[in-house]
Amino acid sequence: MSRIAILVSGPSRGSNMQAIIEACRDERIPDSAVVAVIASRDDAPALQTAHALGVSTAVVNPREFPEADMYGDALLWVLQKAQPDLICLAGYMRLLPAQVVEAFPMRIMNIHPALLPLFGGRGMYGLKVHQAVLESGMKVTGCTVHFVDEQYDTGPIILQRCVPVEDADTPETLAARLLPIEHATYIEAIRLFVQGRLRVEGRRVRVSE
Repeated sequence: MSRIAILVSGPSRGSNMQAIIEACRDERIPDSAVVAVIASRDDAPALQTAHALGVSTAVVNPREFPEADMYGDALLWVLQKAQPDLICLAGYMRLLPAQVVEAFPMRIMNIHPALLPLFGGRGMYGLKVHQAVLESGMKVTGCTVHFVDEQYDTGPIILQRCVPVEDADTPETLAARLLPIEHATYIEAIRLFVQGRLRVEGRRVRVSE
């Protein structure tokens, strides 16, 4: 059984988190379970969803620690207690502490609502990403699942999926069209990881048959 932990931030609605939990339970992600949801604030909406789905939760609030390293150590302690095989970021808006990345190399995934390396980096999240896509004049957009490294949105890319940008699109309509694609792509990436079919070679992630 593959053990999955999910990290969420304060404003996260938890839709990707819920999609992952449900995919584990109906075997779209085989022989796996979400064993913990860890939030950065106790009022995160995603926590309520996790509670309703019967998943164990914890809160590690960075504002309660005077130094960033102390927050990283506390988060790492909670994660190690959960003993995850894979950590998934689902609306986690912070730069993941270095000690966490070092403890779980190529075992942390994130999904970004754009085609990286375009429209990524610090401050690029939520509707800001879709606004930037529209302002750029791009005719397609999409989502990217990638492994997490020490920077924002720069880890090796696992999967990408595209959707068209329509002339009448707003950031809200673009986000709504992309969301189910995000769910499906994230679930597929996790399934490949669980099945041992992902191999990282430098900056490239290869998928074996």
